[in-house]
Amino acid sequence: MATQDTERAGAITFKGNPMTLVGPELKVGDKAPEFNLVSADLKPVTWEDLSENGTKVVLMILVPSIDTSVCSLETGKFNRQVASLPENKVKVVTISNDTPFAQKRWATQEQVDNIELLSDHKDRSFGAGYGMYIKELGLIARSIFVVDTKGIIRYIQTVSEVALEPDYDATLKAVRDLVAE
Repeated sequence: MATQDTERAGAITFKGNPMTLVGPELKVGDKAPEFNLVSADLKPVTWEDLSENGTKVVLMILVPSIDTSVCSLETGKFNRQVASLPENKVKVVTISNDTPFAQKRWATQEQVDNIELLSDHKDRSFGAGYGMYIKELGLIARSIFVVDTKGIIRYIQTVSEVALEPDYDATLKAVRDLVAE
């Protein structure tokens, strides 16, 4: 479950209602927090796994629940758009509190093949570690983190209203610019 170290009341809204984010307010330039997520085959996934031991930039797309219309739409759009990113330099993941079984079912149904879905359902420490755990809903806030090969956060986008989509173009530009460095 999420830790109560820091709370930011009214940091985002859900259908116009203020929500509290739990966890630190990370900034560009911060070291990305360590985490333990779960893959579709129920195996633990760490930062080292995602970055392939620091050889890949990681685009982390955080969504409240893959089984909602906006999250489904967002992940589907990103799946199509990230196909143009260099696979040997970038790892793209969508992270939610959904179970790995629900994520796998959804990914198969929607033919998602350019993004790996990872779950924070087990202890929900990822959401709190990244300051994106929504206290009132028990879900992860819609947000984006781009982390370089050294584990430094280079781009953050927090969507202020959970029911809205992120800025896809800004996200992809951030990834492309980082890969080009």
